[in-house]
Amino acid sequence: MRAAVVTAFNQPIEVQERPIPTPGAGQVLVKLESCGLCHTDIHAARGDWPVKPSLPFVPGHEGVGRIEMFGPGVASRRLGERVALAWLGSACGACRYCVSGRETLCESQQNTGFSIDGAFADYAVADARFAVPVPDAVSALDAAPLTCAGVTTYAAVKAARVVPAERVAVFGIGGLGHLAVQYARLVGAEVIAVDVVDEKLRMASELGADHTVNAARHDPVAAIRALGGADVAIVLSVAPAVFAQSFASLNRGGRLVLVSLPADGELTLPVFDTVLKGISVIGSIVGTREDLVEVFRLHALARTTVIAQTRRLEDVEKSMADVLHGTVPARLVFDLRADDARQPAASGLGHAVG
Repeated sequence: MRAAVVTAFNQPIEVQERPIPTPGAGQVLVKLESCGLCHTDIHAARGDWPVKPSLPFVPGHEGVGRIEMFGPGVASRRLGERVALAWLGSACGACRYCVSGRETLCESQQNTGFSIDGAFADYAVADARFAVPVPDAVSALDAAPLTCAGVTTYAAVKAARVVPAERVAVFGIGGLGHLAVQYARLVGAEVIAVDVVDEKLRMASELGADHTVNAARHDPVAAIRALGGADVAIVLSVAPAVFAQSFASLNRGGRLVLVSLPADGELTLPVFDTVLKGISVIGSIVGTREDLVEVFRLHALARTTVIAQTRRLEDVEKSMADVLHGTVPARLVFDLRADDARQPAASGLGHAVG
């Protein structure tokens, strides 16, 4: 099978031929149909963060495919079932966070495409409990971005506890931002989209943003204050200036929701303004399995639109460069079905022996 493998943090990612993996106890083998390219994949491949993956590894945590084989002990899944492999590859299920519905905070979690091999490949193994079913009404190419970009921004809007008629500013319109605009609108917010690229702002307007601000030409704080200020600011950009701008745009009682993870992430806030204005600072990390089920259901009901371009897995290095250069309007998705004819079928479909 093909797999895009990171062999060194300072070297281009390599598309290699690897053996098809065998699922272990409690795992399933998934023949992948698509996988989105997330900025997190790029950070992981470049070793940008203090915690780095162990080399070599396969990135990708927006994988969608069909179950082709079970490992021992898997009884609740079916062959041919279409599933999504998200960032939360597994969690312990027993800690205080897991049992209280906050599994994304589990300290024993494994992360797809980071601590375990991901979905930039023709096949991947996954914990059967964390392979989330994808409805028939959601295409593989749409489901991939929803598996991270969708569930991450959906969870951020939920974490902000947005209520109808509140004003929500989304800083950074791209793979995540174009979906954040839609989720904020779904809960009744007045939405302000902020970016530095006119094409992305036009896309935001088409997807329901009430106002747009080009931060390259206008002071975003002044522009948002002129609209009445933001009750919620969702930060999806990694540009250092955005964090101060988003805080300054907030009304009293506002909520600053931090989602993006810049390589050199430091946040300095004025204590006086934070306390006297009653500002809340919220860190929001992806979403739970149930959140992803809800994201898929909303899309199946035609409540959201995914904007994406398809690429071949062999173009993974150029695709990462395009994302870094800001030339991608929203999401890139690797269509892993494009070369199905050259891939051998997995042998012995069904339960693995062991």
